[in-house]
Amino acid sequence: MSDLTDLVGYAAASLTTIAFVPQAWKIWTTRSAAGVSLRMYGIFTLGVALWLAYGLLLGAWPIIVANTVTLVLALFILAMRIRLGGG
Repeated sequence: MSDLTDLVGYAAASLTTIAFVPQAWKIWTTRSAAGVSLRMYGIFTLGVALWLAYGLLLGAWPIIVANTVTLVLALFILAMRIRLGGG
């Protein structure tokens, strides 16, 4: 891949991954997962795991790095939603 392609990939991956930090932080600080859809995060987490597998199969580091971090954040949010309940 070209340097520009990798740069765009890392920029996109960084922004979409960072987007989950405020939700994870809010759940952590408020100890409330009210409003977090269990089904949505379950499906989303599976999708991220598959994106990670895809990145690994391709050897595409922007996909691998972003989806590893996103998977950790999504699993945290999903686990807190299950632990704390929805209300």
